[in-house]
Amino acid sequence: MRDLAFIAFLVAILGFGLRKPFIFVLAYVYIDIVSPQRLTYLLLNSVPISLIAVGLAVGGWLLFDDKRDTRMAPRQLLLLLLLIYCAITTRTADFPVDALDKWDWVWKALAFAMFLPLTLRTRLRIEALLLFMVLSAASIIIVGGIKTLASGGGYGSLNLMVSNNSGLYEGSIISTVAVAIVPLVLWFAKHGTIFRPDWKVKLFCFALVGACLLIPVGTSARTGLLCIGLVAVLMWRESKRKLLYIGVTLGLGLAAVPFLPSAFTERMDTIKTYKSDESASTRIEVWKWTWAYAKKHPLGGGFEMYRQNQVRYYTEKASGTARNVVIERTLTTDHARAFHSSYFEMLGEQGFPGLALWLLINVIGLIRMEVLRQRYRRAIESEQWVAPLASALQAAHLVYLLGAAFVGIAFQPFVYMLIGAQIGLDTYLARRRREAAWRPLRKARPAPAPAPDKALAPVGT
Repeated sequence: MRDLAFIAFLVAILGFGLRKPFIFVLAYVYIDIVSPQRLTYLLLNSVPISLIAVGLAVGGWLLFDDKRDTRMAPRQLLLLLLLIYCAITTRTADFPVDALDKWDWVWKALAFAMFLPLTLRTRLRIEALLLFMVLSAASIIIVGGIKTLASGGGYGSLNLMVSNNSGLYEGSIISTVAVAIVPLVLWFAKHGTIFRPDWKVKLFCFALVGACLLIPVGTSARTGLLCIGLVAVLMWRESKRKLLYIGVTLGLGLAAVPFLPSAFTERMDTIKTYKSDESASTRIEVWKWTWAYAKKHPLGGGFEMYRQNQVRYYTEKASGTARNVVIERTLTTDHARAFHSSYFEMLGEQGFPGLALWLLINVIGLIRMEVLRQRYRRAIESEQWVAPLASALQAAHLVYLLGAAFVGIAFQPFVYMLIGAQIGLDTYLARRRREAAWRPLRKARPAPAPAPDKALAPVGT
């Protein structure tokens, strides 16, 4: 039955796309985020639905979409440069076979991010894209939130509908994405137009925010806790009553502590004692190894180059009483450990040029959203949605960059869709400003000639 439900939903979306080709773009977004072919037992997992959807999306744009004033934004060109550079490093990769496996999905994420802004010509399309992104991620987040409430979850034990933990189904990745979309969910609760923000929409949005905050608890992902802290700070920036916001936030945080599962609190305690945690100690040594590798190979080793790393490190465990503490050191050796950081992922795989391109793409996004946020802060009533959306996109991006410090998500497709939405919003507003500046003025009617003053008229007339 579940297979039939997924098939019926996809058929319905593609059917609507026959009337409105932009919906094919949304269909690909849904397929890429949720991966319904991994959730079914038959049929969908044997059909290249992702290839079909992206083919329909590009074909629909080429044949039917309005292409007036279509231009490539600077970040789209940077994405193209990154795509070309990754293609070069893949050809010279240290592990060519494994590199091709990662290249197979990385180039699609980069190419779709370049294509996406070309389709975002209206506010409705921008909002529809973000809505599909949020709701697609929510289909995973809501399941995780319910299971967290039911069982408390645990590190590596929260089942998110599939046994394979790749993509958004991995604990730390879904924790980062779940917290990142909180500002967007709150934007929909106030400024959405597809679903007008009545009490039902607001109730769903607030419940979804709760589910998003439960995901780091259910997965026991330390990255998620740091991301929650950053979102709290960014929301404080937007609040009008800052002291009240601080008081309410601290109160809710303290009230939630007694209800947190022990698995979560024990996992969070390892932040303070990282030397005793093998996972934390390993990633630090991998980062050191990657830095040393990059100094010898500044152009990178291609995708999956981490498979050659070998690290040795000591873990420390304290025991005994406060006055008589015994530190036990254990030597650990490991190899082929993943980066656990997008920054070192880019440095090791794409070298300094690839890391510079990736950082430039992200930093420009933050700057452009801040420019829009300031420009439209005191906008007219019809544009009061712009500054809050730019702020929400900027906040989501900042959360991603924080989570990326501890998770290897440099090429996560969801994030590149977010970047595509930023570019689309920026180019849409730039086009609106140009149209307003060049709109021809109506010809003013000539003023009627004044009537002659009788007092000054010549005698006899």
